[in-house]
Amino acid sequence: MTRTIDDLLAESRARLDRLSPDETFTAAAHGAILVDIRPAAQRLVSGEVPGALIVERNVLEWRFDPACDARLPVAVDHDIQVIVLCEEGYTSSLAAAALKDIGLHRATDVDGGFVAWKAAGLPTQMSSQRVAS
Repeated sequence: MTRTIDDLLAESRARLDRLSPDETFTAAAHGAILVDIRPAAQRLVSGEVPGALIVERNVLEWRFDPACDARLPVAVDHDIQVIVLCEEGYTSSLAAAALKDIGLHRATDVDGGFVAWKAAGLPTQMSSQRVAS
C-alpha cells in the first residue's frame, strides 16, 4: 500500500503539538529554539524572524542530533525545545516529525509558518543571509 504526501503530512502532524505564531513567540522568549528551515532564496523574498536560527532543511537532523559530531552547540540533549518554521507550515511539520524520530521529543512547528507569523504582526526583518552551518 502506498502513502501520499497528504498521508505523510497528516501522520506527522498527529505526532506534534503545533504552536500558533503567538505561542511560538512566547516559547522563544522563554528559551525555545526557533529554527527557520527555508532556503536562502525564500528568506530573501519573504524576510525572516529576528533571532531565529537558520538551518536549512537538508542538514537539520545532523545539526540537532546530540549524538552527531556535526551538531550545533545548542543541541546539548534530547530535551531541548525546537520549533521549526517554514514558509507556510507544511515542510516544517515533516521536519519536526523527523526531529522527533531522532529523539527530540519536544520538537514541533509553527502552524501556518512564516506567512502566519507575519500576518499575526510579529517581528520580521529582511534577510541577513546568515546560516548556521
